[in-house]
Amino acid sequence: MLFFGVYFMVAKRPDKHVFDNYIRSRKIMGAALLLLSANYMVHLFCSLRFTAPGAAILMNLSTYYLAAWLFSSALTSLLDSRYLTRRRFNLNIAGWLCFTVVAGAVLAFFPGGTIGIAGIIAMTAWFLAYAFGLATRLIRTYRKAVRLFDETYSDHIAAYIDWLSVFTWWAVIYGVGCGLFTFIPEKYVFIWILSSIPFYIYLYCSYMNYMVFYERVESALEDVMPEGMEQEGLMEQAEQETRPMYHAEIEKRLAEWIGKDGYTHPGLTIGDLAASLCTNRTYLAGYIKATYRSTFREWISMLRIEFAKRLMAEHPEMTIGGVSEASGFLSLSHFSKIFTKKEGIPPTKWKRSQG
Repeated sequence: MLFFGVYFMVAKRPDKHVFDNYIRSRKIMGAALLLLSANYMVHLFCSLRFTAPGAAILMNLSTYYLAAWLFSSALTSLLDSRYLTRRRFNLNIAGWLCFTVVAGAVLAFFPGGTIGIAGIIAMTAWFLAYAFGLATRLIRTYRKAVRLFDETYSDHIAAYIDWLSVFTWWAVIYGVGCGLFTFIPEKYVFIWILSSIPFYIYLYCSYMNYMVFYERVESALEDVMPEGMEQEGLMEQAEQETRPMYHAEIEKRLAEWIGKDGYTHPGLTIGDLAASLCTNRTYLAGYIKATYRSTFREWISMLRIEFAKRLMAEHPEMTIGGVSEASGFLSLSHFSKIFTKKEGIPPTKWKRSQG
């Protein structure tokens, strides 16, 4: 943990302005890891868990409270650069200080007995409620980003941020587990320490791998987030209308575009398509959602799959990789996954069945 924390704080950063938010997030995560490392070292060198279990439990809860804020801030800011504000920072730090003061009061005035145990349980419930609130906020941010990506990009950009969702749920489970480990008998304390090893290794690897894709994700976020809320509102308004007047014109232009196989261009975005159709991308997104009941990415993927099936039927000599590329997919694995999901069999088997 010390290695990961120090590395996140001082490791060499990419020399591009677009990575500023990523570096800030990584430093916040590093601070969280160093905080938890300090907590573990107190337990290791002072044997607090064995000499004063009540104080150890409350110290753990106070540490986890602050670490939960740092973890959620680091991850949420990767998807929403405006999340970290001075007001939000002050409110959460004030909440942590209040939590710590109350925990200290419980320890000072009710060091043992039924009231002391009840106080510890109440502090645990407070921490869990706070942590779940932070996790819920992060998951909402993640799902909003996924939705906006799917509604504006033909490529599966959401796959690059899937680790955020996986890590968040793992963090919730691990955090609750650590809370329970705090109450286990002394001879099993080693489980508490060992359980953190795979958790932090996964975090480290995820952050390092994400750096490869971060520039693309950040560029996509900058493209879709400013219009995100406005677009959602206009799309909801369009859904309430039976058939907006602009739908007929979009339908005509879109039919011509589909006839020319325009959807096979790799890296296609809804902005590109709207520009080629001389229309507003918000109106276009509303039309696609109302007409096809799917996101832009799902709709483009289905068009590409049908095109790929025609290619395989008419040109059996083409390889699956060639078909995938000609259909506009940037990844053969993604093409195979989408094709299998839609047709029920992999593209290789489907191609053989046509012979």
